[in-house]
Amino acid sequence: MPHKPYLNSHISSCHRFDYQNIIYDTEHWLLLKRLREKAAFLMSSLAEFHLHTVVHGSLARGDVKPGSDIDIFLPEVQNSFTVETALEKAGVPVNSRFVVQATPLYTMKAHIEIDELTTVTFPLMSMRKVEREFYTFGGEITLNQLKANLHVAGVNKRLMLIEPNTTGHMESSIIGREAATAKTLGISIETIQDRVHALTKRNTVGRTGVFLKKELQPEETFELTLKHLTDINPAIRRRQQQ
Repeated sequence: MPHKPYLNSHISSCHRFDYQNIIYDTEHWLLLKRLREKAAFLMSSLAEFHLHTVVHGSLARGDVKPGSDIDIFLPEVQNSFTVETALEKAGVPVNSRFVVQATPLYTMKAHIEIDELTTVTFPLMSMRKVEREFYTFGGEITLNQLKANLHVAGVNKRLMLIEPNTTGHMESSIIGREAATAKTLGISIETIQDRVHALTKRNTVGRTGVFLKKELQPEETFELTLKHLTDINPAIRRRQQQ
């Protein structure tokens, strides 16, 4: 039987902007619990090595569906050996490793792919404010918040603000409400505008790929790969020097 994420919904027009109340069914709550348990195991494994992590996106907000990603993010630049050792000690298999840079202006990141839907990511260079707030924009929670079964507000890829409640969530479009959304999420209006531009463009022209994505060989490290790419690519060198 196909998964039904919502039991029912209704739209309230008592405000200037419509709000849709989404009520989760039992199957939805079980899926959310299963995904969060997997995320908690990974985050706990990294915490054993004093690595601070957040999980972001639908898993933090609660509006998961079959095929939802588990995106574990380490906000600070890390020694990749420590991260990979933590996963190895926990018996977590690594499927592949990539160095990824979304655009020449964005920081280069290490992506460790556990499986098709599970990734551990950390920056290889300092992030700009708008890059760090990207995770808060989508909703992020720490390991302690995850263990406490908390859900936080965030914006999905349809530019809908997801505001969790005890039965599911309330959602509403952020278009025309950018300033209010920034205040709700505690981030800058510049970040909201950046994400609206990026996601609106994606909806118009489709995905355009990333500026750089390089898979590492087993013997390669993230740090040496970053150094090599910085040496040969002026755009990466300029970003590294910022």
